[in-house]
Amino acid sequence: MTSSVEKYLKPEVAQQIKRLDLRAQFVVKGFLQGLHASPFHGFSVEFSEHRKYTPGDDTKDIDWLVFAKTEKYYVKKFEAETNITGYLAVDLSGSMDYTYQQSLTKFDYAICLAAALCYLMVHQQDPVGLITFDQKVRDCLPPHSKRSQLGNVLSMLSRLRPTGPTDVAASIIQIAAMLRRRSLVMIFSDLLTEPEPVFRALQRLRHGGHDVILFHVLDKAEVDFRFDNHDLVELEDPESGERLQVDSAGYREDYQSAVAEFRDNYQKECVRIGVDYVPLDTSVQFDKALMEYLLNRRARC
Repeated sequence: MTSSVEKYLKPEVAQQIKRLDLRAQFVVKGFLQGLHASPFHGFSVEFSEHRKYTPGDDTKDIDWLVFAKTEKYYVKKFEAETNITGYLAVDLSGSMDYTYQQSLTKFDYAICLAAALCYLMVHQQDPVGLITFDQKVRDCLPPHSKRSQLGNVLSMLSRLRPTGPTDVAASIIQIAAMLRRRSLVMIFSDLLTEPEPVFRALQRLRHGGHDVILFHVLDKAEVDFRFDNHDLVELEDPESGERLQVDSAGYREDYQSAVAEFRDNYQKECVRIGVDYVPLDTSVQFDKALMEYLLNRRARC
């Protein structure tokens, strides 16, 4: 797995991925199991393994042969309730290629998160695929649970360059139309677009029965607007090329307030429609940010 990472990613990105604390896999296991509710429970599906009985489980699923040997209650798990299909959906818009003073661009940071989650889902034997989008879906790598899938995902990402305009809402709607079975959709984007259409698109995705995690990736400078105390800063829209000069010190407080309101709006709307919203900035080590999220998710499940 490590060789795949080193082969397809620049060294600083590969180093970030290798720092992921895999000793915390029990946290990931709890996180993924929290999403493993099966719509086929009770039907005849392939037997997978056992888990401890918990109050509320159907007593008819208790394995009495195991009880006879261990004097402990275990229930049978089935493939339909243990496996969930995941899709990593990565924004390829030009704005994702931005960094001010951080070692990783927003796109590199998204790759780190996507690769880590791909590794962890494959480790759980959950199939995972990759979707990339800008104004529309550009590429789709079908989901697999084989161990070589991380290399396949990174190989595909290594050939891509974030460039041009984006339409996050239209892309999410297209993704919703593509999915034929209940899935876990993990979206990585800076969300530099009008939020209302994105909320409606996320709601359509949720209406299809899919679990959604929205990783909102911003550069640290985009969050705190600190540019080495320069009086004048020239900003350029990476998608339109439009340029604007602003007084960074005088504009900073209003900017920070607007970003906080923007994130808060996403948080409230995502809670309302049942989407996990994870605000991130690229100054936070991606593995630390991911484990903090997984711990919080596990606590809620």
